[in-house]
Amino acid sequence: MTKEIINVKGTQINIFTEDHTNDYISLTDIARYKNEEDPRIVISNWMSSYSTIDFLSVWEELNNPNFNRMEFHTVRSEKGRLVMTPKRWIEKLNGIGIISKPGRYGGTYAHTDIAFEFASWVSPEFKLYIIKEYQRLKTEENNRLSLDWNLNRELTKLNYRIHTDAVKEFIVPALDFSKQKYAYSNEADILNLALFGKTAKQWRQENPNLKGNVRDHASINQLLVLSNLENYNSVLIEQGVEAEERLKLLNKLAITQLNKLNENEIKSLQKIKELNNKNH
Repeated sequence: MTKEIINVKGTQINIFTEDHTNDYISLTDIARYKNEEDPRIVISNWMSSYSTIDFLSVWEELNNPNFNRMEFHTVRSEKGRLVMTPKRWIEKLNGIGIISKPGRYGGTYAHTDIAFEFASWVSPEFKLYIIKEYQRLKTEENNRLSLDWNLNRELTKLNYRIHTDAVKEFIVPALDFSKQKYAYSNEADILNLALFGKTAKQWRQENPNLKGNVRDHASINQLLVLSNLENYNSVLIEQGVEAEERLKLLNKLAITQLNKLNENEIKSLQKIKELNNKNH
């Protein structure tokens, strides 16, 4: 998970995200706006409300197939004052909408749907500021990702010319005339198999409703690796390496580079955010 930070009216709020899709916002940071000394009390008071746990249960039922509905009904029908905490919600009810994180950036986090509901309870005005900053963050993130993706997509197209030239010069002349027209698509699929684990035809069969091809739906890191694979395959073709062996070598390179890029991306994002925090 990668970390993002927004600053709302002097309060720093941490956000953790999985693949820029499922964001979890720190309830602990939001609660400090109401009680800086003991934010856990604020969270517990909010969760110890029947309207809150009813909301949480609906969210879990929509998003969590392992939610313990029987235990929820037991909790809901208990006599006396309701006492609910993040730990109890997670451990007793198998909740996933709220999570606890240890360490430097630890605390109680919740999915954005839940975090905004909590922020409304803390302060409607504060919630609006959070939403505004969160939207700004996502806009900047999407713009950055879009620019990087387009640059890498163009790079793969340029490198593909080098790749097709190698096919034309070293593979096509050695084939029967009837097989020459398939040479380019076959070599393209070697790259697809090495990187995506499937051919272009297999991808289309699995995704009949999506426009374009498998490369049009690749991640930024995948496109960058694809560009490197095109260059590497061109060299291997010139060296006369057989297709089966090239596929093994290309797949090994793809795995190595993707792992390294994903690792470096997380480290880079953390460094950038730390620098931004110091500047602010």
